[in-house]
Amino acid sequence: AATVSLSRDQDQSQVIYGPMMTERTDRRSAQISLTQPLFTWGQVSAAIRAAKVGLQSADEQLRIYRQAAWRDVSAAFHDVLLARELHALALHNIEQRKRHREEAKRKFQAGVATDYDLLAAEVSVENARPEVIRTENQVRTARERLRFLLAVEQGEVDVTGSLEVIFRPYRSYEEALSLAREKRPDLADIRHRIGVARELVVLADAQDKPRLDMKGSYGWNSVEQPSVYGDGPSWSVGVQLSYPFFDGFRTRGRVEQAKSDLRRIEIDEAKQIDAVALETRDAVYAVREAEEIVRSLSGTVSQAERLLEMAEKGYVLGVKNRLDVEDAEFNLRQARSSLSRSRRDYLVARVNLDWVTGVLGEEKGISP
Repeated sequence: AATVSLSRDQDQSQVIYGPMMTERTDRRSAQISLTQPLFTWGQVSAAIRAAKVGLQSADEQLRIYRQAAWRDVSAAFHDVLLARELHALALHNIEQRKRHREEAKRKFQAGVATDYDLLAAEVSVENARPEVIRTENQVRTARERLRFLLAVEQGEVDVTGSLEVIFRPYRSYEEALSLAREKRPDLADIRHRIGVARELVVLADAQDKPRLDMKGSYGWNSVEQPSVYGDGPSWSVGVQLSYPFFDGFRTRGRVEQAKSDLRRIEIDEAKQIDAVALETRDAVYAVREAEEIVRSLSGTVSQAERLLEMAEKGYVLGVKNRLDVEDAEFNLRQARSSLSRSRRDYLVARVNLDWVTGVLGEEKGISP
């Protein structure tokens, strides 16, 4: 520690010779003082270690927010893709209903369809319009959310890509939990805070222990009177031993408080480990569930497409009615939309599993 001081003092002193008179004394001084701890019972080293661990804790906090931003942006990205696919399905549905309306008009003009069939086709087209408007608004909303997460203040944000998935092996629960306990930034942050708390116990315990400091000062002093003037350098060097014999049990109270804080953080670590274990299990199960649903719906879409094709041909040939065609269309639309949602859920579940294990956007060499 170093201090610099400048001072100027003026006083009046009475001389003892000659007539009684007063003279003004002007003193000036400039001094720099240095203090170097020699032995502090571990206070300095504990403070340095606590500061280093505190910096590491700040890095882990940055990793927490970075990974959370990566997860949220990834989910918003896939939400945009899902909204666009649902909008495309809605457009395809209304176009198909318009074709049915044209077919109904053709049959009505040919005299093989009634007014009821034509009116039902018109109503079917109008009923499909709200879904187009709704999905179009979902696309805009998803894009706005992505723009917000990307912190883009002006302009529009759009994405490219598809929801096609490639199935890859994923970690088991035991492997994922082991990796999470090693890589999760929030667990690492708690461990760093435990390290800081332990050093604070050392600092508190050293408050009533003796310490040794080396102190030195160097300066320049001057004294000026009407008849006398003098100036010159001054310095001093020494070793100081201090020992607080009694502090009213203040140090003991601080030590107990520091130990209590340490135990509280250790309890928080145990609770966080249990929470991470639950999150890891849920994330692994979510990936497994989403993968099984995607595999199941992939075959269902193929069957629904074939069913619609058969219904349309039967309707043209007159062996199927309009209700059969609409049922087939509804089943195909439901299968396609469910498949799109399940693909989105699978991709987001893979991202969430990487986030739960603490490697999202960081471990390039580890396959998710």
